[in-house]
Amino acid sequence: MNITELLAKGGPVIWILALYSSIGLAIIMERYFLFVRLRQLPKSWLARLGQLLDDSQAKQQISELKGPEANIIHAIVAAQSEGVKDLRGVGERVRGEEIQRMEFGLRTLGILGNTAPLLGLLGTITGMIKAFMVIEQAGGKVDAQALAGGIWEAMITTGVGLAVAIPLLLMLHFLEGSVERRAQRMSRCIALLLERRGDETTAATETQQTHHWENITDGV
Repeated sequence: MNITELLAKGGPVIWILALYSSIGLAIIMERYFLFVRLRQLPKSWLARLGQLLDDSQAKQQISELKGPEANIIHAIVAAQSEGVKDLRGVGERVRGEEIQRMEFGLRTLGILGNTAPLLGLLGTITGMIKAFMVIEQAGGKVDAQALAGGIWEAMITTGVGLAVAIPLLLMLHFLEGSVERRAQRMSRCIALLLERRGDETTAATETQQTHHWENITDGV
């Protein structure tokens, strides 16, 4: 059976599933090429992130960096130069924006993959209903061969629905894994940038608390 016969026998549900397949393939290809184009932070930079915020030439040094991690670094360095205190909040905000950009279209891909089998089952049920309506009209005197032909034609939509859904869901999990791995790298960049700052903040807080208790017990 060629594609033309498949579309003819499957009815409108097959056309909808073909549209599902086209939309899903377009999303997969667009997302794949996006991930290929996204630059990663060079490994040589990971060891330098801890001292980057203390470098007065940080903006010039990171000017050539590109990619999601680089966008986070740019935002944090710019925020520090503007006197922003909550640098971690800035990093998490940019990280969220980058993840949202990478996840664009994945929700649609999930909807297509999850509803394709149900749509195929709907086509099978409607086809079976039509087949049994023919049997009823014929008064039960139906050739078994003709009945079998009507049933397998009705089940075409279920097979096509599964054939569309399985690749879509597999690619969805692959793309979601890519987003998750990139999100972990961005979190690592934020941590490396700010972990020394966190130590300094903690030390300053502990010093203030020590001085506070010394003042309280000064007259004892």
